[in-house]
Amino acid sequence: MELHQKTVSELSALLVRGEVSSREVTEAFLERIEEVETRVRAFVTVDAEGALAAADAADARLRSGDRPSPLTGVPIAIKDNICTKGLKTTCSSRILEGYIPPYDATVVKALRRAGAVIIGKANLDEFAMGSSVENSAFYPTHNPWDLDRVPGGSSGGSAAAVAAGEAPCALGSDTGGSVRQPASLCGVVGLKPTYGRVSRFGLVAFASSLDQIGPITRDVRDAALLMDVIAGHDPLDATSADVEVPEYTASLEGGVRGLRIGVPREYFGSGLEPGVEEAVRKALDVLADLGAEVEECSLPHTEYALSAYYIIAPAEASSNLARYDGVRYGYRAAGAEDLLGMYGRTRREGFGEEVKRRIMLGTYALSAGYYDAYYLKAQQVRTLVRRDFEAAFERFDLLAAPTSPTVAFGIGQKIDDPLQMYLSDVCTVPVNLAGVPALSVPCGLSDGLPVGLQLMGRPLDEATLLRVAYAYEQETGNSPLYPAL
Repeated sequence: MELHQKTVSELSALLVRGEVSSREVTEAFLERIEEVETRVRAFVTVDAEGALAAADAADARLRSGDRPSPLTGVPIAIKDNICTKGLKTTCSSRILEGYIPPYDATVVKALRRAGAVIIGKANLDEFAMGSSVENSAFYPTHNPWDLDRVPGGSSGGSAAAVAAGEAPCALGSDTGGSVRQPASLCGVVGLKPTYGRVSRFGLVAFASSLDQIGPITRDVRDAALLMDVIAGHDPLDATSADVEVPEYTASLEGGVRGLRIGVPREYFGSGLEPGVEEAVRKALDVLADLGAEVEECSLPHTEYALSAYYIIAPAEASSNLARYDGVRYGYRAAGAEDLLGMYGRTRREGFGEEVKRRIMLGTYALSAGYYDAYYLKAQQVRTLVRRDFEAAFERFDLLAAPTSPTVAFGIGQKIDDPLQMYLSDVCTVPVNLAGVPALSVPCGLSDGLPVGLQLMGRPLDEATLLRVAYAYEQETGNSPLYPAL
């Protein structure tokens, strides 16, 4: 097996034993990027010079005798809405096309302290608004399993990079499913932690009450390794949870025997592809055979979650994106006659169609006379959705469902129908509204394309999700999966 096909755990073992250097590992991934990137287009920026310098520093650290982190010397891709000091952070938007942050996000600082090698910034739907990366201002990313299909979104660049062997792991962000849905469509593991478990400081805001950074990896152990590094309280993030963080890799073993798993019937309705349902049902059978108690349950307000999400998220986006006005940083339109004209032209030229659509939706929902009818009502529905999860977790240790109702769809298939695109998130947005953790793990193929099993857990109980996913993975061998790219 070549270096670019190895997991983080495998690479770390080779590095610690001195069988390979971080420079050799990084060069192998840079060669893989050069080989496939023109077809996949997973990256906005590839930082070969910075990556090799970090690799040399990691090699010095490995030779020094200090106890290394499992990430020391291992390359990682960072979604391009997470700030990296001295390295462009564009959010795949023209309005930030040349922006270079003066600081690192807290998660990036943690990765650098651990000795990880940042190899580049991954493509995304502009400002993380989308489910296919077709909304990137630069170019769409292609699914390594079928280059005519989308990788999912908005963290599709991160998921495609991992699936294609361009990076062994990546960070994404999840506002309504943007880590889990592309992980499902690309056949990799994606974890959305509990809201507040991982610092959002340095994550360019889309919807501040929903956004959460999470890992995308080839297998479950690697997701736990990344969580060991990035999880924890951060005083720079007012929403960060000041609670103890377990060692996730230490809690992977133990199996599922005796755990109670609820299966919400609302996630198996119309729109779910037969092949997806079959793969998920088989995965549930595996968990039952391993000793879990699997039982159907109900989350009765699920049908209203998508509508509530697409009021709350655009409302928060309209506020967060007001800062992009051409004054302080980013793109500024030329030729305006006055200040208001400059504001309008800058935003008109700098934002893409989907971002402008959501800004207008959100501004309307927050406007005088409509706030109570839309935004306030959506927040009340959000409370009902959260209470559904609270009631379910009184009976069950975790919940299981499909991650995406479909496998990867064709590029261009839904881009002109926003409603159909929004429905891609129907299985994932309730988790963000409730603030609970959820994980997608590959559970087989349908028509040769990956399917993801979604596990949803109690607040701050990512450890149980990882343990169950690990047990399933060990029993089935469904990850890592490698596309024939």
